[in-house]
Amino acid sequence: MGATPRVSMTDVARRAGVSQKTVSRVVNGEPHVADAIRAKVQEVIDELGFRPNAAARALVTRRNQRIGMVTLSTSLYGPAAILEGVDDALRGSGYYLSVARTQGNSVADLQAAIDELVTQDIAGLVLSEPIDLGHPDLRIPHGLPVLSFDSPAAPTAEERPDQLVMGADETAGARSATDHLLARGHRTVHHLGGTEGWAATARRVEGWRGALADAGAKAPAVVHGDWTPRSGYEAASELLRRGGVTAIFAANDHMAIGAIRAVEKAGLRVPQDVSVVGFDDAPEAEYLSTALTTVRQDFAEVTRLAMHRLVRTIEGRPPAERHRLIPAQLVVRESAAPPPARTAPAPR
Repeated sequence: MGATPRVSMTDVARRAGVSQKTVSRVVNGEPHVADAIRAKVQEVIDELGFRPNAAARALVTRRNQRIGMVTLSTSLYGPAAILEGVDDALRGSGYYLSVARTQGNSVADLQAAIDELVTQDIAGLVLSEPIDLGHPDLRIPHGLPVLSFDSPAAPTAEERPDQLVMGADETAGARSATDHLLARGHRTVHHLGGTEGWAATARRVEGWRGALADAGAKAPAVVHGDWTPRSGYEAASELLRRGGVTAIFAANDHMAIGAIRAVEKAGLRVPQDVSVVGFDDAPEAEYLSTALTTVRQDFAEVTRLAMHRLVRTIEGRPPAERHRLIPAQLVVRESAAPPPARTAPAPR
């Protein structure tokens, strides 16, 4: 039986009713192609099973030295720090970074971003999508190395031996923050949680709740914000109106900053009346009027190690350990102290 004829770019152009140049632009991920035309060409590519000659393209585009990254379109500190760390880690490595940003929070949005990068003939894929989408069955080409930061891992690592997972141990970090406050003598710790549905939110709640359970302390209801100082201010204000609050663990430093403002606005002091601990160790945390005790995620180290492992995997030298969590460090400053002699009443 003879070999199946290779589908050419000319075949795709003829079937789609467009020029070969247009097909080339779609395949190479170039701009200046109408969305409807791009979708039509991609449909024909999938239908015919067209696969570009990666070696020939590399001579012109060098895209076989390109790594694709999916990340949420946001300026929030954590996702932005991971993106910056990945970019920094690739400098001088011979690899280049292409970024696809998700605008929504659905599996379809994530899949569309992956598809966009795959058309660029990437050598590896980085998933840095913090929203927990429940481990969906994503379409990722077989043999494409995948690195996950806070991401729904497509098939399991057992099914994909080229899948890597890297991140900070947020659960242990949240536990250490809560333990620190309990060790100062607080009977319980209130938690300002991050956006519901985010993987980081769940991990930090898990660590906080685990520390309270180990200490035999009651776990108050979590009040959620959206990672911003305003949401931290509003959530802490709600807690303070209930009364009986001596310690607050916020899911990130920006919410902690808002919480500190709420405490002061209520006529109370940090840490004399209410202790506040954050998470992330954002650059401004150390320079507040009351320096913030927090949990440091070393984004630079996490991304450096992660990209080193991904490049090794791309080059056929995968690490034996494919899942790794980097310890998060409690940084003790000035915003946590023993509780007041009697619980501060609810502000009037």
